[in-house]
Amino acid sequence: MSIIVSERKMIKFLDLEKVNNRYRAEIDERIKKILDKGWYLQGEEDKTFEENFADFCGVKHCIGCANGLDALNLIIRAYGFSRGDEIIVPANTYIASILAISENGCTPVLVEPSIVTYNINPDLIEEKITPRTRAIMVVHLYGQAVQMNKILELAKKYDLKIIEDSAQAHGAYYNGKRTGNLGDASGFSFYPGKNLGCMGDGGCVTTNDDELAKKIRAIANYGSDRKYHHIYKGINSRLDEIQAAVLDVKLKHLDEDNSRRREIAKYYRDNIKNKRIILPEVYDEKAHVWHIFAIRTNNRDDLQKYLETNNIQTNIHYPTPPHKQGAYKEWENLSYPVSEEIHRTELSLPISPVMTDSEVEAVVEATNKWNI
Repeated sequence: MSIIVSERKMIKFLDLEKVNNRYRAEIDERIKKILDKGWYLQGEEDKTFEENFADFCGVKHCIGCANGLDALNLIIRAYGFSRGDEIIVPANTYIASILAISENGCTPVLVEPSIVTYNINPDLIEEKITPRTRAIMVVHLYGQAVQMNKILELAKKYDLKIIEDSAQAHGAYYNGKRTGNLGDASGFSFYPGKNLGCMGDGGCVTTNDDELAKKIRAIANYGSDRKYHHIYKGINSRLDEIQAAVLDVKLKHLDEDNSRRREIAKYYRDNIKNKRIILPEVYDEKAHVWHIFAIRTNNRDDLQKYLETNNIQTNIHYPTPPHKQGAYKEWENLSYPVSEEIHRTELSLPISPVMTDSEVEAVVEATNKWNI
């Protein structure tokens, strides 16, 4: 292993302090307004953000909620699927996508991804459709929008709902439409590390379905359509005023931030020349917002240690596939070789809108000099 001698500071995988400090003055002003008013839930800030994010996504409705898992859970719950109903989902997603299905008594049906895009392979979906199938959940993994044409055709053919997990793809496009507006309903996470992240937990559902939106809003508020009037056995899942204000400030800069991520990704893809590394591919530059820059190598752990030695933080998304997790031990004997290959070899390089050119160049230099 070769080592680059360097005195530079650690290049963080994601410098959240630097990300948020860009807008500190405006965020402080909005939070002060909330504190002065003394209204912390379901107020003007929440309403303003919901309207602005719906407009951003090109949809009629945005319903804020507590987190991204709740967003998916609320969608499935509002559709009223029965115990044992099946929802098709990619085998290599973050476990939250699958947990939302299980939470509602439905059966997750895992489908292998494409080894090129890391998204669900549209060519493998139809063979998994049964009379119990009710929906297809697509996950725009790492920030790249799923290629939807064939999936939309299957949904129409078999009368299935399409649920988007857009937690990693705020602002990505497919055929001129944003994620969050490609299916029947979409769940977003605003976890701090997302392209659009708040300063705690937060999420939302987007949809063009008036009745579904109304039902989700009620279920998320103790099943109540008005105070002390409960029409569903609901839950408590609301986006608070402070998080809504933070998100609304940052939303104005999201397209610009995504553009910077694309610049960094392009530089990585054009200049990382190490033959031991497989670089991510894109089918359309606007389709990817590069929440994660995922490379793959057979010596992933060695590369991660080497980059750490050279003051470069990395991450792994994700080390263990869902079907090998203890939570789903009933699947432990199942085999999803494409998913397993991705989970075994994936390494995420630093990428964020606040990375400097010199930091990006340093990552490329170190990665190119790595050898076994």
